[in-house]
Amino acid sequence: MNRLEEQIEERGHWGSKAEFLLAVAGSVVGLGNIWRFPYLCYRNGGGAFLIPYLVFMITCGVPLFLLETAMGQYTQEGGITCWHRLCPLAEGIGYAGQLIILYGCIYYIIILAWALFYLFFSFSSQLPWASCDNTWNTDDCVNLAARNLALNRTTPNNSTLAATEFWERRVLALSGGIEEIGKINWEILLCLIAMWIICYFCIWKGIKTTGKVVYFTVTFPYVMLLVFLIRGLTLPGALQGVVFYLYPEPSRLTDPQVWMEAGTQIFFSYSVCFGSLIVLGSYNQYNNNCYRDCWWLCLLNSGTSFVAGFAVFSVLGFMSQEQGVPIEEVAESATFHKITGYYKARAEKMIDIIEDMTKSRPNYMFMLCWKYLTPIVSLVSFVCSMVKYKPLTFNRWYVYPDWAYSLGWLLALSSILLVPGWALIRMFTEKGSLKQRWHHLCSPDTNLPFICKQQAEIEENTFIAEMEDLVRSNTN
Repeated sequence: MNRLEEQIEERGHWGSKAEFLLAVAGSVVGLGNIWRFPYLCYRNGGGAFLIPYLVFMITCGVPLFLLETAMGQYTQEGGITCWHRLCPLAEGIGYAGQLIILYGCIYYIIILAWALFYLFFSFSSQLPWASCDNTWNTDDCVNLAARNLALNRTTPNNSTLAATEFWERRVLALSGGIEEIGKINWEILLCLIAMWIICYFCIWKGIKTTGKVVYFTVTFPYVMLLVFLIRGLTLPGALQGVVFYLYPEPSRLTDPQVWMEAGTQIFFSYSVCFGSLIVLGSYNQYNNNCYRDCWWLCLLNSGTSFVAGFAVFSVLGFMSQEQGVPIEEVAESATFHKITGYYKARAEKMIDIIEDMTKSRPNYMFMLCWKYLTPIVSLVSFVCSMVKYKPLTFNRWYVYPDWAYSLGWLLALSSILLVPGWALIRMFTEKGSLKQRWHHLCSPDTNLPFICKQQAEIEENTFIAEMEDLVRSNTN
């Protein structure tokens, strides 16, 4: 058994194809599909938003999804060592992806802690976010859950919903600004610790535990989404919400902001450029049909986003009718929650590699996207995001201090600068002339499966040619 086979055996594989599909689905389908996509769709032209969304999906989302999954399956390596074996000069992409995942885990685990906090309170006989009789409520608190209150009473302009006060005053315990740290919210802290412990035990034995956990963590949310969808569509006012969600405004297509937000949504919801798809793909068998898996998973991802919009806006339509306010106000007050820069791979060879693994050659469109469309579209999106940049505000009125904006830019640049920074370090520390260093750092590992097959074929053809020459010389 050679070194590569020993390494693959030690790394292990998914117990079944279902484990891989569910793990990837759990990675790419999340809050970005349930909250962010419906909100962006309504805010950027309704049904017309689907046009730029589909453009970015075809030119960036699906090609990068296939590329990363295939890279992991081909190299049988993680997000960092994969780049080291394919192109050492671009290894910084792997480190940048891991840093982004670290940042993502820090804020995603907090969202899970909030969800756990809400779960505990949901077992109360009287839901605390449905009444104004709690210690954290103010005199401006109103409860519009009851129909008669919404229809027969005029509420003051400065009133706040009970659910909003529970969120801001009980869960978040908002202070006057980021410079006011305030006291530790022990209940949220305990929920946060509990979620970290749960996440640890979900992954502590690698794919042996992760492959089993995803059967519940991925399928159960879909069951709940289906229940949410059926319930929402049967509520009065649901049709109003759905129409508001999908009503097309073609004029918005001329706004660059619409296209930029469609691009950011694709990069965010498809989990590309993070390295997670490389890791999940690396546990596949070498001959797994990742090309077919890519199409099904991308369809599942975008389909979930589209269907979730019906579930969310049907409920918003119901809330609008119950509260007697325009649906725009309900949608704006609801809680809705970029990765660019990708190394230009040798697309032709990647097509050959995927064909070698799956025994089917990907569409020529993928090579066109990898070589031209994806880098160009990603670069344009990045430039537009810089040109259209507006400082972040909270609730549209609180402006963060300068040091907070500086910290935000530091976090953003910390991952971006890792890519050229790592490349420069490797170029300066490598031995040999500049040309030799460049050639060595841009060359893949010769022990990779496809390269080994090519070398074996060359040696075999050379041996056959030598034997034929020997036979001809003996004959003469």
